[in-house]
Amino acid sequence: MLKFIESVNNIPQDDKRDRSSVQEPVDDSHLLDAYSKTVVQVANEVSDAVVQIKVKTHKAKIVKGKKRPPFSSGSGFIISTDGYIVTNSHVINDAKKIEVVLQDGRILVGGIIGDDPATDIAVIQIDANNLTPIKFGDSDQLQVGQLAIAIGNPYGFQYSLTAGVVSAMGRTLRSESGRLIDDVIQTDAALNPGNSGGPLVDSHGRVIGVNTAVILPAQGLCFAVASNLARYIVGKLIIEGKVRRGYIGIAGQVVRFNANVIKRYQLKVKSGIHVQDLEEGSPSGNSDLKSGDIIVGFEEQLVHSIDDLHKYLDESTIDRLVNLKVLRGGKVIPVEITPIEL
Repeated sequence: MLKFIESVNNIPQDDKRDRSSVQEPVDDSHLLDAYSKTVVQVANEVSDAVVQIKVKTHKAKIVKGKKRPPFSSGSGFIISTDGYIVTNSHVINDAKKIEVVLQDGRILVGGIIGDDPATDIAVIQIDANNLTPIKFGDSDQLQVGQLAIAIGNPYGFQYSLTAGVVSAMGRTLRSESGRLIDDVIQTDAALNPGNSGGPLVDSHGRVIGVNTAVILPAQGLCFAVASNLARYIVGKLIIEGKVRRGYIGIAGQVVRFNANVIKRYQLKVKSGIHVQDLEEGSPSGNSDLKSGDIIVGFEEQLVHSIDDLHKYLDESTIDRLVNLKVLRGGKVIPVEITPIEL
């Protein structure tokens, strides 16, 4: 102890420092790199547009054998000063009451404007002033490796931000409705339950995707519906309240062709849809389509799967005569059918 005291006393006076100065805050803003500055700037610009959505459902749900309570939460983002908010369809599904929590602490009642389970996009609206909207970006201009920032409310922790990069584009993801969502962005910006419906934004604070899913057992596999698809769906929901799709009324199953069948019938596909049943009174029931036919084409498009058929049966096919190509009796023949609105 004496040696220690002696060594302290032997320190030159010029090197002795006032211990109180250690407690003074240090301005380290100059240490922020370009990446950090960008993320901080984006957070400041868009956080006011991100909301927490609390939903009370009509009844408890049974999911994978477990009973979920009749309430849940998710995220959303404001896209207009008149209170339109984009979120996921599965966030507001079966909603009895919707509460929207703004960053300034206001809690408002939300009403459903439109819902599209096929793309997992929904629009709700609140009645409030002084709202800060966020703008959509162009997802067609995205490049793998560019910055992606996710903002939401994971596990109820409000306004959490994670950052990463765009890992891949053009993915497909199956929605809770069973349909495939095309044009999905993969990112490694961490998402957790509660992030659903929140925005994925670029370095300019523009929405490039709507966060929709995470593969829980995996690391860094998170998905968002691309902004161009989301913007189209949102426009339809606001104007019409729904997204119109064609329907032909068949029960089908995918069948794969072996090499001999493909060669014999000169097929351009390796699989098709085996028509197992025709719904009575539906377009298929009132057409020349027959049980046992194998659908391999739709207009000029090839049909490999039921997902292909879902994709082709868009709004433009409703009440319009279209041409299916089916394999029947060893020949590929045309069959005309007029889809109705789903």
